Parts: sequence; structure tokens; C-alpha cells
Amino acid sequence: MTTKTAQYEIIRHFDAPRELVWAAWTEPERFSRWFGPRTLTTPVGRITLDARPGGIWRATLVGEEGFEATLDGAYREVAGPERLVFTTGDPDNPGDGPASVVTLHLTEAHGKTEMRFHQYGVNTDPDHAEQAKAGWSEFFDRLAEHLA
Repeated sequence: MTTKTAQYEIIRHFDAPRELVWAAWTEPERFSRWFGPRTLTTPVGRITLDARPGGIWRATLVGEEGFEATLDGAYREVAGPERLVFTTGDPDNPGDGPASVVTLHLTEAHGKTEMRFHQYGVNTDPDHAEQAKAGWSEFFDRLAEHLA
């Protein structure tokens, strides 16, 4: 069996201080406002963000007619408000499903924040990576609106 890996980077600029962007990633009340596609909600009561090395994160996206999808993983590095490294799934033992490591770098200049989002996927083919990148891009559009 060959392991498929794919990676990509998304760079976004936000008209907000770095501490506010960091809070949007680490505080459930803020995270719930932008995480997920526009067609779904992420209720704050269905979010766990234990932002410390070894802590877990979990978010359940809710849609119409009882649709639910839960995304989760673990934090590997938490160095706020600059660097956050977390997994989706378990990249060390992914089984047959896709899993990944996300590295987030936040750099502030003149009250604005540059966010570098890098995702390295295991059991991930290029099509899946493109879908994930498109999904995150929509999430980050919502994040920009939340921060405005």
C-alpha cells in the first residue's frame, strides 16, 4: 500500500491585530462564528478547544435535516499569539481515512495580521487536498468577515 500525501499553503491578510486572530482560533465563542462552510453552523456548545500541547479540539458542524459532521484532532504546539500546530484526525495512525497536520503562523504588522496556514495531509490525494484548500478558503472568508 502506498501512502498518499499532499500539502498546500494559504496566506491571508486580516485587518485585525494578531491577538484577535489568535482568539478566533482558540476561543469557542469566536471559533463558532467562522469555522465551517456558510451552509452549516458550528454551535458553540458543540466545540471543544483545549488549546495546549496534547489537548484536543473538536467541532461539530450542523446542517438541515439532522446533518452533522464532527472534525477533531489534537494540538501539538501552542505558542500564542504566534504559532499553532494541530492535527485533523490522527496522522500518526490514520487507518484508511485522511488525516493531516496544520501549522498556523500569525505575524502582525501595523495592526494587521498575516496568517500563513500550511496543511500536510496523510492518505490525501491531490483532489482531496484541493477540496480541503477550497473549504478552508471559504472558512477564511468568513473569518475575515468576523474580524472586520
